[in-house]
Amino acid sequence: MTDSVLLEVTDRVATVTLNRPEKLNAFSDEMLYRLVARIDECAVRDDIGAVVLTGAGRGFCSGGDVSAMGGEADNRAHVTKEYIWTTIQMFPRRLARFDKPIIAAVNGVATGGGLDLALACDLRIASESARFAETYARIGLLPGGGGAWFLPKLVGRAWALEMLLGAEFIDAAEALRIGLVNHVYPDAEMLTRAQALAHRMAHMPPFSVRLIKRAVDHGMRGDMEASFDLISSHIAIAKGGPDHAEAIAAFKEKREGQYRGF
Repeated sequence: MTDSVLLEVTDRVATVTLNRPEKLNAFSDEMLYRLVARIDECAVRDDIGAVVLTGAGRGFCSGGDVSAMGGEADNRAHVTKEYIWTTIQMFPRRLARFDKPIIAAVNGVATGGGLDLALACDLRIASESARFAETYARIGLLPGGGGAWFLPKLVGRAWALEMLLGAEFIDAAEALRIGLVNHVYPDAEMLTRAQALAHRMAHMPPFSVRLIKRAVDHGMRGDMEASFDLISSHIAIAKGGPDHAEAIAAFKEKREGQYRGF
C-alpha cells in the first residue's frame, strides 16, 4: 500500500510530502492521521531541526476528498462537531505545540482545507504556478481547518473576507503582494529554495530556535508586559546553556557551531 505521507530527512531538514498525486493530494482521514504522526516523529527526532511540507505531483493539496461528502455522510450535528474537532483540526492544533520551524512549500493548487494546512505552517513559499483559494463558501461550509483563524492574521480582515466569501483563486504574485506567502520562486527551484531556508533554521542553536518560536506565538496572543517577562526568562535559560557559549565561540572562530540542543 502506498504511503499517503512521505518523510525524508537530509542534513537536519525533514521533507514531509503529501502523497496522493492522482487526486491533487486531497486528504482522507487516514492521510490526516498519518500527517500528524509524521509531525510527532519530527518532534522527537534529534536529527531533525526544521520541516518542509509539500505535495507530490502537480499540486500541494486540493482540500478534503469531496467523494466522501454529501448526502450519504452522517451529517448529524454532534457527529460533525466531533469529526471536525478530532480529525480536521488535529493538524493545526498539533502544530500549535510544535517547536521546530515548519515551512509550507506550495507547488500548484492549495484550496480549502489544503490551503488551511499551509496556513497552519510558520512560513509559506510558493512556486510561480501556485494558486490559492478558500472555497468553503462554494460548497456551503466554513473553514474548519483554521482558515478563519490564520488568514486574517496573515493578510488582514478585509483580504481574508474577500478570499473566504468570494471563494476565488489568486495566483502566487497576488499571494506575495498581500502577505499570504513569504517568497515566490520558479517551479523548478521552489522546493530547493524552501529546503535551503529550512536548512538555515535547522542549523541554528536548536534550543534558541524553539524558545524564539514560543515567544513569537505567545506575543501574538498576549500583552507586552507578559511577553517581555517571558522573553527575559527564556534568555536567562538559553544563556546558561552550552549552546550559547558554543555559538559565541563559533562566531569568533569563524566556523559552524556544534550544538547540543539545550
